[in-house]
Amino acid sequence: MSIATTNPATGEVVKTFTPATDEEIEAAVTRAYARFGDYRHTGFAQRAEWMHATADLLEAEADEVAAMMTLEMGKTLASAKAEALKSAKGFRFYADNAEALLADVPADAEAVGAARAFTRHLPLGVVLAVMPWNFPLWQAVRFAAPALMAGNVGLLKHASNVPQTALYLADVLSRGGFPDGCFQTLLIGSGKVEGVLRDPRVAAATLTGSEPAGRAVAAVAGDEIKPTVLELGGSDPFIVMPSADLDAAARTAVTARVQNNGQSCIAAKRFIVHTDVYDEFAAKFVAGMEALTVGDPTDPDTDVGPLATESGRDEVAQQVEDAVSAGATIACGGTRPDGAGWYYPPTVVTGITPEMALYTEEVFGPVAGLYRVDGIEEALQVANATPFGLGSNAWTADEDEQQQFIDGIEAGQVFINGMTVSYPELPFGGIKRSGYGRELAGNGILAFCNTKTVWVG
Repeated sequence: MSIATTNPATGEVVKTFTPATDEEIEAAVTRAYARFGDYRHTGFAQRAEWMHATADLLEAEADEVAAMMTLEMGKTLASAKAEALKSAKGFRFYADNAEALLADVPADAEAVGAARAFTRHLPLGVVLAVMPWNFPLWQAVRFAAPALMAGNVGLLKHASNVPQTALYLADVLSRGGFPDGCFQTLLIGSGKVEGVLRDPRVAAATLTGSEPAGRAVAAVAGDEIKPTVLELGGSDPFIVMPSADLDAAARTAVTARVQNNGQSCIAAKRFIVHTDVYDEFAAKFVAGMEALTVGDPTDPDTDVGPLATESGRDEVAQQVEDAVSAGATIACGGTRPDGAGWYYPPTVVTGITPEMALYTEEVFGPVAGLYRVDGIEEALQVANATPFGLGSNAWTADEDEQQQFIDGIEAGQVFINGMTVSYPELPFGGIKRSGYGRELAGNGILAFCNTKTVWVG
């Protein structure tokens, strides 16, 4: 795949970029490793000053940044601006909280025969981040902010279709005051990742992306014995029980499925509804999906823009077509539109069975699977019948049912009577084939630290 900005609304190649040469990659790694030697000794106050300055710049430039992201991957302008502002919030969260999150943790010195005993969290060094295109700024920031505040330095290998966003992040951090070499964008293809990760000067890696990409990075990191954090795909359940507020659940379900044009790992994808309220919920949900406006992502009246890539749109269409050929039913949508751009309509599919790919695969587009279940045990069975375990949603006013969903859904996150969202204040990540490790909150900043035990006699 070439490194280029291609407008998903038109299919037009807007700008191409020359990949970094081996010599340029070597120079970037050398620069990062040398910078870590002194950057690790900067104080939290200095790092926080640079990070707040970066957040100020990002907020001031939010409209321009939003337009750039919309051009590169097709999200609506409103959602792109929200992402820019959320990224600034992520910078500020770690600027304000890193020192407390990384404070020494005292231990029971008497129990271990010491005068003093504690753990101290110290940075690992150069961390490689391999990032996806769907939230091109936020997903990179949720690595960059904690890594830099912990004293690490970063190398970013971003998705090849969002090069302008990737270069912007390195630029805005530089303009915020972070010294040369603290955070660099590498315009490289996936074939160059292994070489960077195997470099002995690179201490660790983090990847957000597809399961195959995660396997590849994890295999290399395992061979090199380097720590990794992986956030991979999701096929999140959205369970609705009879005691739920059906109007609120249906409204939220529409947003949860089509957020980011349906291209979110934590988007709800499988809607599992108790038979007693299935018909009523289905009617409200389908009506909500049908009411959405699909079109130009720069138009403020647009709800759903194009998918980011032509191959992505084709894969979504193929998944739906395969299900229909095996007996599934289309409640709305399901037809690939003619004309320019990589659009796909909000779609609801019913009658999905375990033999269909839609039953277990992630669908990275605005396609919802609707399932009828007889009770909570069957709801949990369907919810867990997937190799993924990222986010989940359950709607019920019954406290006992809430506890059963909290304990019983196999996922890294469960949101009760709400929609799965990533917050700087909460750990983010999954289990099973959705990956391992956690981003954000305290877990995110500790992921690339050496938790060093200190015993003083």
